[in-house]
Amino acid sequence: MIQASAPGKLFIAGEYAVVTPAHPAILVAVNQFITVTLEEAIDSGSIHSSLNQGLPIPWTRLDGSLYIDQRENTFIYITEAIKITEDYIQEQGISLRFFHLSVESELDNAKGKKYGLGSSGAVTVATVKALLQFYGLTISPELVYKLSSLAHLVVKSNGSFGDIAASAYTGWIAYASFDRDWVIEKQASLSITELVALNWPGLMVHRLTVPKEIQLLIGWTASPASTTHLVDKVNQQRVDMAEFFPQFLQKSKQIVTDLISAFDNKNISEIKDNIRKNRFILKELAAKAGVPIETTLLEQLIKIASSYDAASKTSGAGGGDCGIALLNDKAAAHLLLQEWEKARIQPLPLEVYQEDCEGEK
Repeated sequence: MIQASAPGKLFIAGEYAVVTPAHPAILVAVNQFITVTLEEAIDSGSIHSSLNQGLPIPWTRLDGSLYIDQRENTFIYITEAIKITEDYIQEQGISLRFFHLSVESELDNAKGKKYGLGSSGAVTVATVKALLQFYGLTISPELVYKLSSLAHLVVKSNGSFGDIAASAYTGWIAYASFDRDWVIEKQASLSITELVALNWPGLMVHRLTVPKEIQLLIGWTASPASTTHLVDKVNQQRVDMAEFFPQFLQKSKQIVTDLISAFDNKNISEIKDNIRKNRFILKELAAKAGVPIETTLLEQLIKIASSYDAASKTSGAGGGDCGIALLNDKAAAHLLLQEWEKARIQPLPLEVYQEDCEGEK
């Protein structure tokens, strides 16, 4: 039996701009996981997931490839991850086998509500890692990231793939997405093995060292949001924001670049200042695009955090899910969390999760 886990993630800065290649963001992996288990099978396999109340999805092979009746497929990220990874495995000269795959998720609460910790990215990364392990191949963060991203390209994800980067590399990372048009063009003429061996234009992953005095607090509003729909709404408004949006991208790039330097220089004041600047330009974007990035409860979360001198903002696309606060005062952190609870904001007792690995790009 093979098991592989991948952590959830939170965005710290650079949201929306990071969807554009070479525009950086900062993310962090957290210690809540999706775990994929593989057990060898004979003649046919199955997929079970707590994301679907444990109901199995039957699958078989058609012309040598995994085949699922799409009417039964609610797990397209898992199945596309299997297809891409098995294509890569076959290119290594390895014969495919059958297996039973099951998924356990800690990225939602007891009632099945998602925390907004990037479950689609984490389940893809965990599936790719489990398969590479099942077939005895070497696992590297870069290989797992690229195979997982290829799976998400098939699904036509409109995101930045930052959730995949956070789950694959773990810890605090600075990240910029790759040029997806270049990858799609190369995919038409190259094998997967050849494609993942190339440097992908625009892709940047840089591990950050966070000052030990910095404490990251996470508050959950219990209101799930759809990143896909919010990014779609902003993209639909880009024509009407022809003058504003390039300025937003430029400002975001400068702020996140300054934030990366502040982390590298362990300058806590600059870190907090740039988090606040990032919140300000996201509010400008929300007003221009008519997208509710800060809900009433997220505004309250930020207001409370700010009263304790924390740098606070939404995390990810906003519209619900989580907000974050960074501060360097343990006594104030305790009081802040109490205030959040009084305002019906649930503090999530998460910690940063980091694996020992190499592979910065």
